[in-house]
Amino acid sequence: MLKGNEPLVSARAVSLRVGNRLLLDNVSLDVWAGTIVTLIGPNGAGKSTLVKVLLGLIPSTSGEVHLRKNLRVGYVPQRFPVQPNVPLAVNRLMTLTKSAPPAEIEAALQETGVGHLKDARVEQLSGGELQRVLLARALLRNPELLVLDEPVQAVDFHGELKLYELISRIRKQRGCGILMVSHDLHMVMAESDHVICLNGHVCCEGGPTAVQRNPEFAKLFGPAAVSMIAAYTHHHDHDHESHGHHHHDGDGHAHHHHPRDE
Repeated sequence: MLKGNEPLVSARAVSLRVGNRLLLDNVSLDVWAGTIVTLIGPNGAGKSTLVKVLLGLIPSTSGEVHLRKNLRVGYVPQRFPVQPNVPLAVNRLMTLTKSAPPAEIEAALQETGVGHLKDARVEQLSGGELQRVLLARALLRNPELLVLDEPVQAVDFHGELKLYELISRIRKQRGCGILMVSHDLHMVMAESDHVICLNGHVCCEGGPTAVQRNPEFAKLFGPAAVSMIAAYTHHHDHDHESHGHHHHDGDGHAHHHHPRDE
């Protein structure tokens, strides 16, 4: 079978039972190279659990998970334990689990916009800076599949926009597949190719617009979320048209360079 004709990761009818609780119920999904698949759903919906099952960190109770042979995965987990009393330099964090030449470390940090922080102390980074360092660390593996669990937590709204632009740019430049967990609905709708709404089971899935119009989505997130996304999407499209005269980085987004992006 040709490599390109096979998803990077696929799950078929995956269920996970812990004690008498059904955490995942008959979930199927595929992530292909070059696409962004986003998992959304309320807290406790099983999103992080599903990610761990897909990566083989937790065995499923039933169903099948298939990773493409020799798949290189970069994973940014939801909680990275930063020990406030243990001094750790960014450089050292980058090589905790896998060594890499200094030039590669520097290139990865540059790619995620934090090259200037390579000698900084991890515990002094802002939320957005830490996420960018962890993203750079995942990129060191030259991943074919990048798995990001809530990559914009602890970041302000402006920082969120910048991080999503960065994630979109990584996908375009590297051609990797991205599986992202997010609670951040309006941005998800802007960048994802496929959205899966999870609440133990798959409530609805499809392109962003289809999911947004699905009554199951409104049931889970409420009518306010639906109208917020509609307004955001309209503004986002409008924004792109009106910014045609700005400098573009080749990824369709106008870029304003800030010396220190939060």
